[in-house]
Amino acid sequence: MTFAQFSRQAGLSRGDICREILASHRESIKAKKEATAVKNLELIFDATLALANQKGFQAMTVRDLSRATGLSMGALYDYFTSKEELLEMVLSTGRRVVMRLLEKGLQEAEGPVEQLRSAIRTHLFLSEAMQPFFFFAYMEARHLGEEQKERAKQSELATERLLAEIIQRGVKAGLMATADHQMAAALIKAMLQDWYLKRWKYAKRRLSVDRYAGFVEQAALALCLAPGLPSPCGETSKS
Repeated sequence: MTFAQFSRQAGLSRGDICREILASHRESIKAKKEATAVKNLELIFDATLALANQKGFQAMTVRDLSRATGLSMGALYDYFTSKEELLEMVLSTGRRVVMRLLEKGLQEAEGPVEQLRSAIRTHLFLSEAMQPFFFFAYMEARHLGEEQKERAKQSELATERLLAEIIQRGVKAGLMATADHQMAAALIKAMLQDWYLKRWKYAKRRLSVDRYAGFVEQAALALCLAPGLPSPCGETSKS
């Protein structure tokens, strides 16, 4: 699957994501008309991510957000009661979308090898489509309160566990062989993170997310495949 194909199928437009935010926070959001609420949520979340990535979420004020969105402070408080609630809305929605699409990709893939390929591509394509969120979630983690910091850690570990479980299933099936499936998962996760944390490096090299996904797949399967099985390049892997 290419990034273009993934984008068409995943339903990751800003409107789709904001409709999901509205549905999950319907009781606390005061705006009644869905179209107006979705439009304003798009403004709020675009501005929040832009301001946070420029100056940091802790330094951003609601007044900054008001200026950036063109919404009054009173109108903003129709959607959240505090910066802490706004932060929770951004992070919880992003994490939920990521895990849902990762799990969907695994359900559609047959066998551990294809599941590993799917997890790598889905994660990279998500981080490309939602790059401001991924960068925000990673960079702001150290400034969060203890509860949110723990959630951020658990979110990162959840992705590693997902990868480790795929590799472990591959080992049990005789398709993969690695001395430490958890360490292998951690190395793959680091390659996935490098894409959205250091995009400038890959932009300078004119490397597309599709090509990067291919390289990460190749490296991950070369690391994990059992000796004697076809490698990503079509050759037989060696011990």
